[in-house]
Amino acid sequence: NRIIKQLKTFKKLNGLGDSYDPYKAAYGAMPSHANANPTVQQMYINGHFCYAFKFGLVTNGLGIVRNISFYNKNFLKAHPDIVVEKKSNSPDEDKSLADAKALIPVLKDFLKKHPMINPKIFLGDAAFDSIEIYSCLLQELKFEKAYIPLKTKIVSEESDCPLNEDAVPCCPHDHSLPMKRESSKSHLRSGIPTMKFVCPKMKWVYNKETKKSKRKTFCEDPCTKSSCGRMFYIYPEKNLRAYPGTVRGSQEWNCTYKIRSAIEKSIENFKHSCCIAERRTQNEKTLHADLLLAGITQLITAVIANKIHRHEYIKSLKPLIA
Repeated sequence: NRIIKQLKTFKKLNGLGDSYDPYKAAYGAMPSHANANPTVQQMYINGHFCYAFKFGLVTNGLGIVRNISFYNKNFLKAHPDIVVEKKSNSPDEDKSLADAKALIPVLKDFLKKHPMINPKIFLGDAAFDSIEIYSCLLQELKFEKAYIPLKTKIVSEESDCPLNEDAVPCCPHDHSLPMKRESSKSHLRSGIPTMKFVCPKMKWVYNKETKKSKRKTFCEDPCTKSSCGRMFYIYPEKNLRAYPGTVRGSQEWNCTYKIRSAIEKSIENFKHSCCIAERRTQNEKTLHADLLLAGITQLITAVIANKIHRHEYIKSLKPLIA
């Protein structure tokens, strides 16, 4: 904080513009790790600079811990591709880089330890928004869907059905109208999955004589001569970042991603209730032992709450034992 105050004063006295960022300047001037212990790395978390141990936490959809990975010497030795040194003068970029680098090794280690666990859905924050991670999650690790917010806007190819910010094709005549998704299986001989979008003003009309329904567009300014309106096909495998097994901005996306807020609250409670945050000790072994005991405590709490059919206490130890 002292360094940042000095740099802010320096910026004001010298009349520097917005291109000068005191936080980035402070970050670049600070050492990358603590002198007392090299494993205590420099970090920029929620607008604050700190020096801390870092660990990876994998939870299920309820926020119950499933795996804890310590980013120590043994972990880095087993995964030499992970870079821990600062690569730029941007704290936010370095944090995202570190999180993204550690994700896939952590998941691979977890699935290797538990071959019977076969997760289908991945929830993560924007730090994991990279083509490499989508490819590994959906193709190598066999996740069916990856819910990750975009960190940067998707650049769409030239098309008469332009893509909106959620990568959903829009009406050629009115770019404010997103086309409607129709779930359909691929009819291609290769079996490549496709996403089918139809005219936003298309409806299914039932014919009483034939007892069948067919598509019909009610557009006042149709962009095609077809009675069912425009159809647009997308091949997700060509852009997994835009189409990670689901459509961004859809009701399915919004409902599913809400789970992440509950998971974040659970992780926050996990850290504070079990005294993982705001530590006073600097002993690495003590920190690791306390973290493991915290995870064990949460799992025991979940087991007991399930056994006595008090599922409202599945993540709450104090009310359970009161």
